[in-house]
Amino acid sequence: MASEIRHIVFDIGKVLIHYDPSLPYRRLIPDDAERAWFFANVCTHDWNIEQDRGRTWGDAEALLIADHPEREEHIRAFRKNWHEMVPHPYEGSVAIMERLIDEGHDVTMLTNFASDTFREAQQRFSFLNRPRGVTVSGDIGLIKPDAAIYHLHADNFGLDPEATLFIDDTAINVSGAKDAGWREAIHFTGADALRADLRGLGIEV
Repeated sequence: MASEIRHIVFDIGKVLIHYDPSLPYRRLIPDDAERAWFFANVCTHDWNIEQDRGRTWGDAEALLIADHPEREEHIRAFRKNWHEMVPHPYEGSVAIMERLIDEGHDVTMLTNFASDTFREAQQRFSFLNRPRGVTVSGDIGLIKPDAAIYHLHADNFGLDPEATLFIDDTAINVSGAKDAGWREAIHFTGADALRADLRGLGIEV
């Protein structure tokens, strides 16, 4: 099986680095109910994913401020305090990725990430510079699980989909890779499980 998998592709958020947008807002909006309302109605997941698709933060903020002018400070706080949302790497999975690279495996990354925050993350976490390359959704205007982003990544990096393994924390993105014709896709739940899944595919780390 190991000989059949020649390319390994990692997601980044919640696979290699922790991401939790509520972290700075526990300070900014201490009331649990109010904070839950804010994320459900103002800075929602659907709003944030459009920055991963390439929308600028300026446009994103203006859109929300027009509807919630009384929340301007909290809306602008999302990008301003983004660094607090990614406080640390996942040492276990980073070690696995670096071991794979050190042993000669072809490793790239495919991520839903805004262009500017990804560059910030790259500066903070040096291991994000170790793989052969990365496709950042915000750079190309496509997001997982759109099949086009998997095809583009494979084309740009010369991957044979039939020999490619994808690792992502989100089930729909894992299914997207399989639907796009990639040979294997692992739903990441932790470093120990990832190591076991890789071993099951004949890849020892």
